[in-house]
Amino acid sequence: MTVTNSKIPEIEIVTVTDYVPQQSDPKNKRFVFYYTITIRNHSPIACQLMSRHWVIIDANRKVEEIYGEGVIGEQPVIAPGGEYQYSSGAVLETEIGTMEGRYFMIVSDASTTDEFEIPIPKFTLTVPRVLH
Repeated sequence: MTVTNSKIPEIEIVTVTDYVPQQSDPKNKRFVFYYTITIRNHSPIACQLMSRHWVIIDANRKVEEIYGEGVIGEQPVIAPGGEYQYSSGAVLETEIGTMEGRYFMIVSDASTTDEFEIPIPKFTLTVPRVLH
């Protein structure tokens, strides 16, 4: 993603997902997934992740929206050229679903604080061998 406003950093979001069979119980419609997100700051200015919004949709089209401060209890500052990585999880009632959302971030300098949003691209949560 390239942002034209010079005060808003160029941020890259990379996701990796996995199914957690040890914590899942398919007979009771409980499918547990693990995801790791890496947030890379490709700009010369630091930014801070303040909050997030997730939209999680399962195969039954059940939608769950989650809003919260930071991620995993942190509001990380991501240095220029740096990255921040964290892992979390989601529980679905179906073998497949999607997640997408946005991070709300700020950049500050001596004179101002600017807020901006970074979209989190949609990614799939799936039990292995469900998608071909």
